[in-house]
This record gives sequence, structure tokens and C-alpha cells, in this order.
Amino acid sequence: MFMAHTLRTKAREELIDISRTAEEDVRSSGIKEGLCVVYVPHTTAAVTINEDADPSVRKDILRQLKNLAPRKGEYSHLEGNSDAHIKSSLIGASQVIPIHDGRLMLGTWQGIFFCEFDGPRDRLFYVLLK
Repeated sequence: MFMAHTLRTKAREELIDISRTAEEDVRSSGIKEGLCVVYVPHTTAAVTINEDADPSVRKDILRQLKNLAPRKGEYSHLEGNSDAHIKSSLIGASQVIPIHDGRLMLGTWQGIFFCEFDGPRDRLFYVLLK
């Protein structure tokens, strides 16, 4: 089962919790055992799994990614978003989450986050359930 989702990001860089969307996709699919793939088809966005209980974790992640790939740097790419491409590559375009007993097997504190690095924009992410 394949689902496409859209979202509108609000800032140049932000982590948006998309866990509920993926969980609802699993519930509505009726799949009891399998895999959930969350994929982001953008070169300046990504998807990650990390703590969703404390919002300061998201801030820390974004701050450290800015340190690794600052917006202004010695880049050849002329669009002015080379940092976003690097951050996207560091985080990655997909995550795989096991499904057991009709539920995503996320840890107690884990959430799935859409990572925007070049917003605000209209974005897509896909959920594939097998």
C-alpha cells in the first residue's frame, strides 16, 4: 500500500513530527506485520527518527547541523542552498520502521520527523507499507 502526503513547511529549517500520519496509514491499511517505509523525494529535505518528547532535541539537532553545514560557506552550487543539500544527505531520504501487531515499532520516546532544510515550501512525503 502506497500513500502520498503533502505538507507546507513554515521555516527555512524545521523538524515536523509526521508520526501520527504514518501511524494512521498503518491503522487504515489493516497490515498487522510488515514494514513501513517513509520516503522524502526532495534534495533539500530528509526524514529521521528521534526523540519526540522534548522539543529541545529538535532544536539541538538543527543547531548542530548548522554548525556542520553553515548557510554561508565555500560552496560551488549557485542556488544558495548548498547547506540544505548537505544536511539532507547527512540525514537521509528514508526510514524503515517495523510493523508488529498493527502498530509501528517505535521506541517509547521516538517520533518520525520530516526535516526541512530549504523552506518554507510545499513538500511531499510517501509512506509505503508492505
